[in-house]
Amino acid sequence: MKAILIEKALTSVDQMTVHTVPDPVPKKGEILVDCKAAGLNFFDILQVQEKYQIKPPYPYIPGAEFAGVITQIHPETKTPYKIGDRVFGSTQGCYAEKLAVSAKNLLPIPDNISFEQAAGLFITYPTSYVALSIRAQLKEGEWCLIHAAAGGVGLCAVQIAKALGAKVIATAGSQEKLDVALKNGADFAVNYRDKDWTAQVLKITGGKGADVVYDPVGLINESLRCAAWCARVLVVGFAAGTIEKIPANRILLKNISVVGVHWGAYSKHDIATIAQVWTELLDLFAKEKLVPVVYDKIYQGLDSVKTGLNDLAARKTFGKAVVAINGVAPTHSKL
Repeated sequence: MKAILIEKALTSVDQMTVHTVPDPVPKKGEILVDCKAAGLNFFDILQVQEKYQIKPPYPYIPGAEFAGVITQIHPETKTPYKIGDRVFGSTQGCYAEKLAVSAKNLLPIPDNISFEQAAGLFITYPTSYVALSIRAQLKEGEWCLIHAAAGGVGLCAVQIAKALGAKVIATAGSQEKLDVALKNGADFAVNYRDKDWTAQVLKITGGKGADVVYDPVGLINESLRCAAWCARVLVVGFAAGTIEKIPANRILLKNISVVGVHWGAYSKHDIATIAQVWTELLDLFAKEKLVPVVYDKIYQGLDSVKTGLNDLAARKTFGKAVVAINGVAPTHSKL
């Protein structure tokens, strides 16, 4: 099969190359999947440069999210799935034509969702859902401020906040991305490059401020200026590259809760919540209350992964950036 193979640390994703490697053989507990599409993630860039916390032994195949079709099930694997089922999930090595995946890391693709849409579901949507629904307990009618609202997790957060009945203020760094957020449900949009963006948020909320702040960027300190009394501020990530130091007095004065969100840690500490989150998300997908947004340019073929990752790093994309593994899948294909 064809796959991107990493044999040593790279200085740039431009150095990634496609190789012919042996097909994976599923072990007990595993299922073989014909990979149709894979999600592109910023941490893939960090991993191939040895800057990410997960460091697979060399040689390895990068990529962490996929969607595809089951082609083989190990005879000792207990699973509700059958050959031919459309599934999505996560495993190390998704930039490849075939994947041997633990049955525990698979979920069914809803009938109304394409391979390209499903390829980017496994990390972004549960991150945003557990943040807003469980960690922040976002309520109907509350003001929710979502930073980087046109990005992978941000756009998911916009849709989820609206599904929960909140009033959504989206931020982004360009009018084009603000328009994407508005198109996907945001009620108001503010450019966080404006010097007075916090004042704009206060004006929109009638002086109250945001009840919930969703921050995957690193804008906590500024967001405290426009957070409401008893606000819940969600620390989701640090895309801006700086880990902030938060002045505790400002948290005290407004009775603010600063809440960490690490979806990946639930697999170690709280398996029951994982099942709950996916049950609720799959129901929302089936009812089309959530509709996964794929970046307009679907990257075609494994050779295009480096282009897609470079576009992601340059913040050229919105929603979820996805690669069609064999470079022949039609846009938003379901078969």
